[in-house]
Amino acid sequence: MSDSESAAAAAAPGPAESAPGLPPEAAAIARGYASTGPALDLGALLWDGRCLPGAPVRVPLAALTRHGLVAGATGTGKTKTLQLIAEQLSAVGVPVFLADVKGDLSGISAPGEPGDAVRARSAEVGGRPWTATGFPAAFYALGGAGSGVPVRATVTSFGPVLLAKVLQLNRTQEQSLALIFHYADTKGLELLDLKDLRAVVAFLTSDEGRPELKEIGGLSTATAGVILRSLTAFEAQGAAAFFGEPEFDSGELLATAPDGRGLVSVLELSAVQDRPALFSTFLMWLLADLFHDLPEVGDVQRPKLVFFFDEAHLLFDGASAAFLDAITRTVRLIRSKGVGVFFVTQSPKDVPPDVLGQLGNRVQHALRAFTPDDRKALRETVRTFPDSAYDLEELLTSLGTGEAVVTVLDERGAPTPVAATRLRAPESLMGPVGAAALDRAVEASPGYARYARAVDRESAYEKLTAAREAAPGTPATAPADKGKREPSVVEQVVGSGMFASLARSIGTQVGREITRSLFGTARRRR
Repeated sequence: MSDSESAAAAAAPGPAESAPGLPPEAAAIARGYASTGPALDLGALLWDGRCLPGAPVRVPLAALTRHGLVAGATGTGKTKTLQLIAEQLSAVGVPVFLADVKGDLSGISAPGEPGDAVRARSAEVGGRPWTATGFPAAFYALGGAGSGVPVRATVTSFGPVLLAKVLQLNRTQEQSLALIFHYADTKGLELLDLKDLRAVVAFLTSDEGRPELKEIGGLSTATAGVILRSLTAFEAQGAAAFFGEPEFDSGELLATAPDGRGLVSVLELSAVQDRPALFSTFLMWLLADLFHDLPEVGDVQRPKLVFFFDEAHLLFDGASAAFLDAITRTVRLIRSKGVGVFFVTQSPKDVPPDVLGQLGNRVQHALRAFTPDDRKALRETVRTFPDSAYDLEELLTSLGTGEAVVTVLDERGAPTPVAATRLRAPESLMGPVGAAALDRAVEASPGYARYARAVDRESAYEKLTAAREAAPGTPATAPADKGKREPSVVEQVVGSGMFASLARSIGTQVGREITRSLFGTARRRR
């Protein structure tokens, strides 16, 4: 670790000693950020229109597992704030996960470009000098849609609750989908990709398969039809590529580089930003998967991982009460596993109150107030802050780009005073790297050889199809006439008369019940 990187975590002298001439109100705020242990340096205090370099605004490393919120209107600097925090975490050996919705965070892997603006910002905020630095990064993309190592999940692992959210199913349909997963789990019918799920649904609504579910509630033809239509529409959007194997191991996100710095895992989402329900739910799957696999560690001095959940409002839009409850419990409990979660969105109103109440750290960029609704939202945002020495309603509409109102938890776990802050400039490149450089970085990413090529092994669809072809009395498959339509997957599955006995035998021989989480995601042995 270089001297400049070590300095990111070093404890700075207390503001009272470093700048005894601060105005009394500013000095009181500055004392709240006088960390004695490792801390991230966000910037310097703004007071009465002046930036006070002798009053650093810092967040203790241990406080980052208490989660956080980065909010603000478009163009106010949220992305650069993520970059600033991520690179300082990497410098002290903490892995970071970033969701890159706009495709401009790849620059974290390259040194920044010095210039007058960067030098001026560095002089204003004081502290250690700005040094152009690139950070170790791995690049991922959902199903390979974009520049990155493909990230896939099996349908079984993704689970019925998250899949129901993506398919926009109602509560009754979600419960029916959970019943289908339960059946497949117990019968050893692996749901690896979407065609597996379609095959099982079609079988369970056939004359042969319908008796299988009578004892556990049944599945109506109408509900099954809705699920099948939703799956068809989902596949038409290109979603089939996101489900399958090799399944991504979320433990990859916990890696460090050979030099001891934390790996910054960047999930590029720009290629799928028109499918917000898909990528926001995939992010929740990653978080839920980490929750399953990590051991309890209690309070830690440094996080095992900090997870930035960009465009967070998309996760909560249209979510059921049960889904929101599962998010709240996951966020509350994952802290004890050493993971910090930061939600990134435009307004605190985008995050439900129960989730917002779990977030101990806050970086609030400027808000706009052009309409009566904007004004109302502004007043509601101000009420979510502790009492402050500032006129927050005025301040939040006058902050410049790269400035924010900050309040975090100190080393005792108490909220710090609200501090208007001029943020430091990131030391990595503030913008995307070139396409050729990104391609090279993707191929050099850990796991490229493991995840690059999709695998389609035997699973529910293949088992059911093979059993149909092997059923007594089933005629051998003849070559298809050129003018004749091939039977669909659903028709092949429903067309068999022996699936009930097949499912029972599978259940006896290899079936097992999969333990599922709050979100219905499946635990896997690694």
